[in-house]
Amino acid sequence: KGINSLLARGVYDSAFPLHDVSITETLLHEEWANYGVMHKYQPVDLIRKYFGEQIGLYFAWLGVYTQLLIPPSVLGIIVFLYGIFTADANVPSQETCDDNLNITMCPLCDGVCDYWRLSTVCSLARASYLFDNGATVLFAIFMSLWAACFLEHWKRRQMCLKHTWDLTSLEDEEVEKYIQGYCMRERKESRLQEFTDIKATFHVVATRAVCVCVQIFVTFSAVFGVAVYRICMLSVWSMNPDPEAKDSVRMTVTTTGIILNMLVVLVLEEVYGAIAVWLTELELPKTKEEFEERLIFKSFFLKSMNAFAPIFYVAFFKGRFAGRPGDYVYVFGDYRMEECAPPGCLIELCIQLSMIMLGKQLIQNNVFEVLIPKLKKMYRTIQEEKGKKRAAENSEVKEEEKRPKQQFDKDFALEPFEGVSSEYMEMIIQYGFVSLFVASFPLAPAFALLNNVIEIRLDAAKFVTEIRRPDAVRCKDIGIWYNILCGISKFSVITNAFVISFTSEFVPRMIYQYMYSVNGTMNGYTEHSLSYFNVSDFPPGTAPTTTLITGVTMCRYKDYRDPPWEPDAYTFSKEYWSVLAAKLAFVIFFQVLNEY
Repeated sequence: KGINSLLARGVYDSAFPLHDVSITETLLHEEWANYGVMHKYQPVDLIRKYFGEQIGLYFAWLGVYTQLLIPPSVLGIIVFLYGIFTADANVPSQETCDDNLNITMCPLCDGVCDYWRLSTVCSLARASYLFDNGATVLFAIFMSLWAACFLEHWKRRQMCLKHTWDLTSLEDEEVEKYIQGYCMRERKESRLQEFTDIKATFHVVATRAVCVCVQIFVTFSAVFGVAVYRICMLSVWSMNPDPEAKDSVRMTVTTTGIILNMLVVLVLEEVYGAIAVWLTELELPKTKEEFEERLIFKSFFLKSMNAFAPIFYVAFFKGRFAGRPGDYVYVFGDYRMEECAPPGCLIELCIQLSMIMLGKQLIQNNVFEVLIPKLKKMYRTIQEEKGKKRAAENSEVKEEEKRPKQQFDKDFALEPFEGVSSEYMEMIIQYGFVSLFVASFPLAPAFALLNNVIEIRLDAAKFVTEIRRPDAVRCKDIGIWYNILCGISKFSVITNAFVISFTSEFVPRMIYQYMYSVNGTMNGYTEHSLSYFNVSDFPPGTAPTTTLITGVTMCRYKDYRDPPWEPDAYTFSKEYWSVLAAKLAFVIFFQVLNEY
């Protein structure tokens, strides 16, 4: 188009429709971009008339998603309250907190770490039960069904909007070429030249593949780096002679590691967004629609991998390959792989998920969506004032300043519209947090609901007062985002099944109660879930150099292995294989249940 060619050549700085003050300052502000109307439905028809179908569909989808978060939020709070009210009756946590059992655990690291009492993780065991109880399993099943209902409900709502907005007969119109830095003719010639050159094509493909591989490597390196940090800090802080500091060393290392993970996720997300744009531009898509779809796919792949990698590590890898006393797995020759606490890794997974989810939303909402645009606007205002002072001696400028500002001057000072992809991306990543690992954090839907209620009005105020009015774009649906939602919903069934089976203690407790318990209760579960290790079997240099607990001949560790007095000492016991078979059976049962 002519205006796009002129913009690409730098003839004009920008082109945009003007805001209609009579609508923005009255209807849109009073009915939508106002925190006082958070309890009301959005005026979706008015949004569509003013901003176009693309933005109207985004806010309609966000409204449906937020509304349907209410049932799982209420149920998640009920599950959490159930854990609080029944925590005192939970036998495994009572046994963990019982000092009379006098259970001595094996050291957490070699040499400098001492033996420790199981009762020191009493608070961790009680906190773990709040999220690791029977009600959590039912809630995970409910959330899998909820995800399917949400998608079907949105399909129905979208069809109603298509009929109301007269989009049913909308054909796929020819969309404009994506132009950046040069006109359409130059773009076409460049594209023909590149695709006739086999070497150039191979160069683009190779560059894209190498960049994606490097980013995957960086993401997993960051996760591994934080794990190494926790391993090293555990050894260093265990040298502290203060007994109270030694008792809290595990929680201190875990908390600082989670905060470090959150900061790494936030930084890499911004980097990956810029790299995704660069990689998509290398491909030279034919149309703007094709460009956006490729960019969305790359951005989602990189950002979701970055956001979920630390959580996947804690859920499915931490403690799985640590080994056992006397035969640990080491990194860098001297540092043992980290292990889960005796109550399991679920509480750490819960903390990791909540910190990344809440920190990401709070920082993104308050810094990237509110603070940075205001700082940019303030900077432009300061620069404008400086320009006025420099030109104050010019009489023509003085006369110009006396005139009231036109609407195009006011709108030009606003931030340019950059599309709704970033808004969708934020909500889709949140949907992943809510659905993929909800078995470990039932309060995730409630926090998402609270965030979205504020997010709707925050985005509304941004569209009305902070950015230029975008061109109205007609579209029939939310596009590739629906396919991404379907993929996340299907994958969430698998992740929740494995979280319940392999990360929580639900299956081992059920196996003990119905197969090994003498009286059909949970009495003795803690003793049953811990294996014995003879301290005389420590390799040279790995036993504690100094100890405050004297007379230790046997220490305990979390695993199902034969004791040292058996012929096959330290090999997996029959209880281990029984529990493993039950875990795999539960995964199959959970998926079949959700299929029906």
